[in-house]
Parts: sequence; C-alpha cells; structure tokens
Amino acid sequence: MRAYLLHLIRERKLAVASCRLRAHGLRFFYRVTLQRPWDDRQIPILKPERKRPAILSREEVARLFEVTPNRKHRALLMTTYAAGLRVSEVVRLRVGNLDSQRMLIRVEGGKGRKDRDTILSPGLLAELRAYWQQYRPPLWLFPTQRNPERPLDRGTAYTIYCAAKERADITKAGGIHALRHAFATHLLEAGIDVLSIRELLGHQNLKTTANYIHLAHGGMARIHSALDLLQPPPIG
Repeated sequence: MRAYLLHLIRERKLAVASCRLRAHGLRFFYRVTLQRPWDDRQIPILKPERKRPAILSREEVARLFEVTPNRKHRALLMTTYAAGLRVSEVVRLRVGNLDSQRMLIRVEGGKGRKDRDTILSPGLLAELRAYWQQYRPPLWLFPTQRNPERPLDRGTAYTIYCAAKERADITKAGGIHALRHAFATHLLEAGIDVLSIRELLGHQNLKTTANYIHLAHGGMARIHSALDLLQPPPIG
C-alpha cells in the first residue's frame, strides 16, 4: 500500500487531493468491505493542501462587469459577487428569493442544506430589475435558454465567468468562486466585522471566515514590519 501511494506521488505526480481520495478508498475497502484492520500510523493519509486563493481587486471586478455586454451574464456575475454566493447557490436562486422591501436575498438549501439571508444591494437590485424587464424569468432567476423551467447549471456559470475574465484580461487563477472570495475580502478591507461576514457567507466555522483576514490588504497594511519597530540609530 505504501509503495502504491508513493508511486502515485513520485511517479505519476498526482495532486495531494487525488492521493488522499485513493487512500480513503483503500481504507474503506479494508475496514468496511474486507473487515480487516487498518493502522493509520502505518499508512498515514496526507493532509490537504491549503493554498490561498488569488483575490481579484475591486478594479478587476468592475472591469469584469464592464466587458460583459450580455445582460443575463452580467446579472449572474454581479449577483454572485454582490451577495457573496457559491455558484451552486446563485444558479438555484428563484425570482421569489429577492426581497426588495427588506433588501435581502434568501438563499435556500445552501451548503449543509441550510437557509440564510444575504444582502441585496441597491446597485444589484437596479441591475436585476433591468435584467428582468428584458428576460422575464418565470421561476428561476437564471434559467437555461432552452428550458425556462430549469435553472442554469454550474458548468455554464463557470464558462460565463471564464469568458468574462478572458475579455477583461485577468490572468489570476481561479473560477467563478473567486467572486465570493473577493466579496469577503473587500468587505473586510472596508471594515466590516468578521462575524457579520460569516453570517453573509453562511460559514459554520468562524475559522473559515477568519482566513480572509490574511488576504485583506487593509489588514496587512496596518501590520508594521519588525524592522520598522526598531529605533533609528543616532546620526553622527
């Protein structure tokens, strides 16, 4: 088993996530299917890689919207960013989830099958109203083109984002989830507290939201270098 896993890492150059998936499968096969012992100390499972995402700047997000002439596509991208939604959440939004009286968006069945409210900004509301006047979606806010009774799939939303990113000449890595990362980071930079952002994002663990603190330029700018804390030596 160890030789096989080392082969995956050294010879096939598989990512840590792929190796972890195979190791978990082997452990399940031995423990559950074969009812045989499995010692994690003999075959440890690699820890997942934790890479910090590349955060889009405010200028890049604005440029992303400017180069998207299709109103439906632009409304989709703006909703994802303005409400901090996962792609699975934005494509499942219904027209009735928009509450213009309370300026809230109701997210139903988010991660962990939990419902939550997030913000509906005036700018997004104006964009969505213009979009609705043109497309008149009956049920789903972003339906498929061929069948208005079905919501847009995540793959199509990902393609829309990548096409806009290419037109905007943005080379930073990442898919449409980058808009959710940008939402959280930009709010932190604007001084919004972590607890409020946690509620908007629908995070169960505060530590997940706190990761964005390290990505916010505003927070980093307030940290002094150890060198700057030294007293300057006397001149002469």
